[in-house]
Amino acid sequence: MSGEVLDNTPLELSDLINRVLDKGAVIAGSVTISVADIDLIQLDLTVVLTAIETTRSAERRRRELQGDADADVSVLSSE
Repeated sequence: MSGEVLDNTPLELSDLINRVLDKGAVIAGSVTISVADIDLIQLDLTVVLTAIETTRSAERRRRELQGDADADVSVLSSE
C-alpha cells in the first residue's frame, strides 16, 4: 500500500470520482480479436484518468525542479 490508512466507511460515488480525478488512475488491458483460432487483431489499451488541473500542477512542479518554471505548461505533449 502507499501508506494511506483505509477505513471501513462507505465510499460514495462523488467521493470516488473526486479521489480518482485528484490522484489519477491508469487502466490497462489487452483485447485480441480472432476467428477460427487465428488472431486477427490485437489491441493493447492504456487509459489515464486524471483532472487536467492535477496534470498541469504536476507538470509545473516538474519544470520548477528542472529550473524551467517560466515555460508554458501543455497538458497534451507531442513527444
